[in-house]
Amino acid sequence: MEVEQNVEQAGIFKKSFSVNLLLRTIFHSINWVLFCVVGVWGVVMCFTIEQEKMTDPLLRDLKYLAVFFLTNWNFAFQTLFLLLSLVHDVLEWLDKQDCRLAARLRYWRDVVFSGLVVPFTLFVSSMFWCVYAVDRELVFPRAYDDVVPWWFNHCVHTNISVVVLIETLLQARRRPRDFKTEIIAVTVVDVAYAIVYYAIYFFTHRWLYKVFGVMTWWQVCLYQLVIWGSSYLFYFLQFPINRVIHGDVEETDNAATGQVTEQMINGTKEMNEDKTDTDAKISSLSKNPWSLKYRSNGSKIENSHL
Repeated sequence: MEVEQNVEQAGIFKKSFSVNLLLRTIFHSINWVLFCVVGVWGVVMCFTIEQEKMTDPLLRDLKYLAVFFLTNWNFAFQTLFLLLSLVHDVLEWLDKQDCRLAARLRYWRDVVFSGLVVPFTLFVSSMFWCVYAVDRELVFPRAYDDVVPWWFNHCVHTNISVVVLIETLLQARRRPRDFKTEIIAVTVVDVAYAIVYYAIYFFTHRWLYKVFGVMTWWQVCLYQLVIWGSSYLFYFLQFPINRVIHGDVEETDNAATGQVTEQMINGTKEMNEDKTDTDAKISSLSKNPWSLKYRSNGSKIENSHL
């Protein structure tokens, strides 16, 4: 009865695992294709802005400075994450999730998601729409409407948060995969991006975002602290939220656990073999003296009778 119950539970677990894998594969496939299409469309859009529209400095900046927008950096992070996730999903379907390649993909997939995608996606979406609600000219001027369609704006500023939300529901990440690496990733992007838009201002005397242009320098410094602080805040918040959704249980990496278990088994086996050899040697050494002792005692007894 107990064996049948265990088999039934294993079947239920395998079924739920397959359903989750199916949902993740569909989700990652659709969004990766979507992100690739949107990314290519955005590149073509920037390079094909009509020459007569280039008289507008806003559109000129959009064409030549688009690569420096944090929105596009974050979009690249998400595209990379979706690719890593999709490849790992394929390996799971092939039952290769415990191989070394899958372990490496799983590591970088989780590091990219937790250290780059989550903090900067939530920052980009929240900051963009908050400023947009106050004054859209400060973050997405109406001049952009001539070249940037509404759906593209939502793909790079709204859908990115939907991706994070659904991924959080489908995949448990209760704790950092590599806390040190993820914190370094957040810090590097924060500092690098600050260097980029301050350098653009000092060399061109124009802010990459108009919202900085309406601030005094002390307000810019305060806003900079808000930018950095929010990215770290979003990073640390994701894990307790994930534990609320998926439960607070210990996570183990099957590939790593398998390697450690194998090493422990091999080590135990070697120790047992060494112990057996040692016992055999001790037994052989102790056997001869006792036999000689009994033999000498026997000789004494025989001589006494004589």
